[in-house]
Amino acid sequence: MDEIRDKNGLTEAEFLANYKVKDYPRPSLTADILIFNRYHADLQLLLIKRGGHPFINKWALPGGFVQPNERADQAAARELLEETHVNGLPLEQLGLYSDPHRDPRAWVVSEAYCSLCDHQELAVQADDDAADAKWFDIEIVPIDDNMLRIYLQHKDDLIIIEVEGESNRDLKHFCDAPNHIVYSDGLAFDHDQMIWDALKKYILRDKLNAIKQ
Repeated sequence: MDEIRDKNGLTEAEFLANYKVKDYPRPSLTADILIFNRYHADLQLLLIKRGGHPFINKWALPGGFVQPNERADQAAARELLEETHVNGLPLEQLGLYSDPHRDPRAWVVSEAYCSLCDHQELAVQADDDAADAKWFDIEIVPIDDNMLRIYLQHKDDLIIIEVEGESNRDLKHFCDAPNHIVYSDGLAFDHDQMIWDALKKYILRDKLNAIKQ
């Protein structure tokens, strides 16, 4: 049986032999990790303080670059362990973040992963390129009928995200309807969007029922 040839008359083996990867721009790939923990009456999120540029001293999600011959989920588990000493948690894929301007260094695409923990005593320790690692309490407060403010706080460190959408009297409707971040302060990269996306997704699935309007 003759091998199938493309419009240039090449077999697959011939095509691959002549394929030049450098002819096609390629992004770098990172993995970012959101670890939520319902601890007593509080909902918390694990953040690290960046120890280097860009966004030095800014709070961020644990994460880093996917290495050759490594899957994104494997990189997520490795980076979480290296930066916070948290290990063995199940990680669920949240989504792909591919805005070409999300990282000031270069074209970097990130795969975000999420884990939900119930009342676990998760001790964290900053390591690798993380200068610090802390649990931040989460509070969501309606500002007016069309605005929610998300507070992430650990002692004197306060991060604020404001989201605008349709009436927040019904939080499920607010999350389902079009909404967007209008203000964010204190986080690196587009981690504010990842956090909001995770809250929307898991609120709707009734897994973060510690959040109250």
